[in-house]
Amino acid sequence: MTKLKIKTGDTVKVIAGDHKGSEGVVQKVLIEKNKAIVEGVNMVKKHTKPSAQNPQGGIVEKEAAIHISNLSLLTSKGETTRVGYRVEGDKKVRFSTKSNEVI
Repeated sequence: MTKLKIKTGDTVKVIAGDHKGSEGVVQKVLIEKNKAIVEGVNMVKKHTKPSAQNPQGGIVEKEAAIHISNLSLLTSKGETTRVGYRVEGDKKVRFSTKSNEVI
């Protein structure tokens, strides 16, 4: 199992693939598959059977997972950056390698 540098709640930008250039917030990270679900990115139509929550059934649009390698973290200024780790005091923190700010 690898350590992923993107976490739930991070703002990311898609840097490769069909959805290149789009931005969104990470809703969920699938560690075992190295994928993440990003809000508003990679929308797919799913056919759903009628159920208690959705008695009508039908076609639902939802986000599909996108590979972590196609995502880049955004700094507070909105530019893409790589992620580094360092120890500040007794805490291990993530920081932006471009602007050197703690994420």
